[in-house]
Amino acid sequence: MSHNLLVTLFCPDRTGLVAAVTGQLFDMGLNLGDTTFAVLGTGAEFTAVCEAPDDVSSDDVEGALKGLPEAEDARVEVRPFGLDPVADPSGRITHRVYVRGGDRPGLVARMAEVFGQYEANIVRMSAEHMPDLAGGQYVVRFDVNIPATAVERCLNTAANTAGELHLTCHVEGVERSVTA
Repeated sequence: MSHNLLVTLFCPDRTGLVAAVTGQLFDMGLNLGDTTFAVLGTGAEFTAVCEAPDDVSSDDVEGALKGLPEAEDARVEVRPFGLDPVADPSGRITHRVYVRGGDRPGLVARMAEVFGQYEANIVRMSAEHMPDLAGGQYVVRFDVNIPATAVERCLNTAANTAGELHLTCHVEGVERSVTA
């Protein structure tokens, strides 16, 4: 048997962090499910849903991760994950929407409202300020699941909303193939 754990770690960003954390989890017999890693300013955040053998506790995993040199000063939390570790269909990405331009207060909220209006689910989102680009740029990527009946209207509204904010909007469809 096995059980699912939610593993979160936040610490200063350093080279080798992902390799150390995922290597430790593997060595303990954990299998990674949905996993994210992001650099946030000078910090780094790692989050994963892991399938763990029954004889490996949350405390075991937390202690092992806190002992990694790469995770020095890390805030580590490991707890049971009581939800289904496999996303339902609304958690599957159908489109990636990129919005780019100067920083606009309320940008994320306005775009999220558009997706909500069309019952599109934001599966992942990332936002990055890129001061080294001309005039400083802000790039937001929304990975969304848009219901088939609303795709054209939702994407047109997203593009219009970005335009009203003097930003560009680029969309990529995501194809998923299923093998039997």
